[in-house]
Amino acid sequence: MLFRAWAGRPEPLDLVGPAEALEVFRDWVGPDDPVRPVVVAAGDVLDLDGYVVRVLAAAHGDAMTGPGVLYDVTTPDGGRLLYATDTGPLPAQTVESVRGRAFDVVLLEESFGDRLDHGTDHLDLATFPLAVAALRAVGAVTGSTDVVAVHLGHRNPPLAQLQARLGAWGARAVPDGTRLLTGADDAQPARGGTSSPGRRTLVLGGARSGKSAWAEAQLAAEPAVTYVATSGERPGDKEWVDRVALHRARRPPGWTTVESTDLAALLRDAVSGQPLLVDCVSLWLAAAADEAGIWSCVHGTAGCADCTGAAAADAKMAATCDELVAAWRGTRARAFLVSNEVGSGVVPATASGRRYRDELGRRNARLAAESDSVVMLVAGRALALA
Repeated sequence: MLFRAWAGRPEPLDLVGPAEALEVFRDWVGPDDPVRPVVVAAGDVLDLDGYVVRVLAAAHGDAMTGPGVLYDVTTPDGGRLLYATDTGPLPAQTVESVRGRAFDVVLLEESFGDRLDHGTDHLDLATFPLAVAALRAVGAVTGSTDVVAVHLGHRNPPLAQLQARLGAWGARAVPDGTRLLTGADDAQPARGGTSSPGRRTLVLGGARSGKSAWAEAQLAAEPAVTYVATSGERPGDKEWVDRVALHRARRPPGWTTVESTDLAALLRDAVSGQPLLVDCVSLWLAAAADEAGIWSCVHGTAGCADCTGAAAADAKMAATCDELVAAWRGTRARAFLVSNEVGSGVVPATASGRRYRDELGRRNARLAAESDSVVMLVAGRALALA
């Protein structure tokens, strides 16, 4: 408003906002500036020169500015914009009020980046995708909606990293002054970055490398995800029980957890509109090896003639793995498959340990050959493998 006064702009302007916020602006408007204050509150509907403005509640505000609001704008030619800054996690009534709106553009604040302890009424890189997921669940964000992160603060990562993270959620950041063209071919990135939503991604990494958290983050803006846990129950192992509890606690609302080792069936039956995250192949392989009985060979050699039943066990194991690879190749869902890389460290001291290491390395290689993308996590950083 100060710049407008200094530039001597003569055009009439409607300044729309809550009463408390407009009071703050009073001293910023020149005495002869044709600015008309329009006081609104959540629930109001305005018609401003053919633009219909629905005022929505925000999770934002204080004693000085009053309760914050957001704006659902319909243009004279039917275009739709959701202007959602400033706000914390979207109020339930606001999400419900935009059900089925199928916005052309959503400008959604993302102020604090990776700082999650700010304690303010703003979004960050943990809560931003949850807001997108909530809007997607009610049809406010669709495959053609241009979701743009705005109100970016200094706690965000460098632009290239930010773009990659936003791209996984079907969102983007743009330079100041960008003109948004609705309906353009490059209006918004496909969910999952530059690949199609049906992509199959193999996520590899060592223990505690961040592979599971990274895979979960890629799907954080999805309203519904099938999370396949292959860990099984270990009631006598407190450390394992605590680890599983942490994994469950960080899954977003709306995700369905399926505890199963029947990965081939789950991949075959998955539908294109319901993403799938499998965590992990390493534990699945251990269960498959137990079921096949490959440990009957004490020498750790495939098809060992010296061990009774070893050849049959190897054949069963191979068939089970072939079935998984075929299901992975043919799945229709956008799917992430998490697996460990265990062959880069100390050579296992036991024959069974070496056998497991070799089996997992071979399975990872075959799954990678059928994947649209392969990502390696090292010290929490994702490296795309050609």
